Amino acid sequence: MLNNKSVAVVVACYNEASQIGRVLSTMPEFVDLIVVVDDCSTDATAGTVKAFMAADCRSARQIVKRETAYSDSPYDTANNMALDMDKEAERFFAPSTVLRSDTSRVALVSHLKNSGKGAAVATGYKYAREHGIDCTAIMDGDGQMNPAELERVCLPVVNGVASYSKGNRFKHRAARRSIPRVRFFGNAVLSILTKIATGYWRVSDAQTGFTAISLEALENIDIHRLYGSYGVYNDLLQKLNIAAFTVTEVPITPVYNVGEKSKMRIGKVMRKVSWLLVKLFFERLFKKYLLTNFHPLFLLYMASFLAFAIDIPITIRFLYAYFAGAGIWTAHLTLLTNLMLFSFQSLVFAMWFDMYDNEALYV
Repeated sequence: MLNNKSVAVVVACYNEASQIGRVLSTMPEFVDLIVVVDDCSTDATAGTVKAFMAADCRSARQIVKRETAYSDSPYDTANNMALDMDKEAERFFAPSTVLRSDTSRVALVSHLKNSGKGAAVATGYKYAREHGIDCTAIMDGDGQMNPAELERVCLPVVNGVASYSKGNRFKHRAARRSIPRVRFFGNAVLSILTKIATGYWRVSDAQTGFTAISLEALENIDIHRLYGSYGVYNDLLQKLNIAAFTVTEVPITPVYNVGEKSKMRIGKVMRKVSWLLVKLFFERLFKKYLLTNFHPLFLLYMASFLAFAIDIPITIRFLYAYFAGAGIWTAHLTLLTNLMLFSFQSLVFAMWFDMYDNEALYV
């Protein structure tokens, strides 16, 4: 436990037989539960975890699954509906089996088919939520996250400072040198897009998975609908923003070349996550600023996009006439210029309102 709060670590892994043993053996003592989610590995990852569990003869802290029951009271109708919702959500999680030992703090959750990074994270979150863990952290199974920094990541959540805590590699003074250039550039671009899409304008390392989340946050977002691949952390930020949960970042050390083998294809991931962020942006606008709590910034964003869309064919017609040597109508030039200025000004004011409205959610 950490400051009298239970702590779990979800270790999502796929083909990490060479690394997972070190991750488990270096886990800090204050961690009550380690949920290893094996995403149907084809190597000896599961066997390595089982061997560790068999040798882990320490006195494990007893973390039991919370019992939930329906109530006959008319005042608990909504609570009963919530239980129905949890049962309905079961079909969205990847099918899995669970292996648990009375002598080890490790629980091995094995997916029956390969389902992706996001699906593994969702499975781990579900297990921690079912067991009422106060603070649930994420550490990958490839050994790229320094276990000595886990306490630093968890403390904002444990102390109630924020509902979600993220590590930030960019705050390290050697970040530019230690992070491979392609990854540094890709992370920087996706982090900028994530600011716009999620509303957390001050988050600067959106792609890191070294995070911690509170039980309250896990209970109030649809973790069964998390994006199934590498965009899971971007998707999670958007869901947290719509639910008005606070987020903070803590400095962590960039760790590379420790024996890990990256399974990420940077170009493919950037394309998929970029498109995901576009969808997350519009979903956030409609859910948060139209349906839940109407805000003028919604109208400003929509006016900006509409003016830009109208301006495109007018600009194309003007350019065609100019290069074809046809007569140029002054009205066309005036209209496209005014539409462009209106679109730009509306966008700037909308983003300004957006930043101001979400400032209190970053601590």
